[in-house]
Amino acid sequence: MNITLRAGERIYINGAVLRVDRKATLELMNDATFLLETHVMKAEDATTPLRQIYFVVQIMLMDPASARNTAELATSLIAKAREAFEPVQIQRGLDSVLDLIARSRYFDAMKALRLMYPLEQAEMFPVAEAEASHAA
Repeated sequence: MNITLRAGERIYINGAVLRVDRKATLELMNDATFLLETHVMKAEDATTPLRQIYFVVQIMLMDPASARNTAELATSLIAKAREAFEPVQIQRGLDSVLDLIARSRYFDAMKALRLMYPLEQAEMFPVAEAEASHAA
């Protein structure tokens, strides 16, 4: 797998942080867990239940040594989100995220969470969503 990075961009590979000083292409020759800087969420951006779960899963991916302990927090947050959200799509998505975490598929879990953000937005702020639909 080839990954192209811009000057100054970071990538997290198997818990290590790499930064390139100029445009570079990395070729991963074997199986590795990695996260591009563009997918990294800052703590202050974890403002909703799904984003909080994303942030915790991100930590699991970035720091594999803490993944086992952090998984307990993720499981707890998922349980709370299941109580907070009724839509079947969100419930199924959370089930999928839980399964992915159990199989150490953290990047896939993060991807599944990102796909659920619009559903969460519509559930948490239905008036804003309705107004946006009428404005379009």
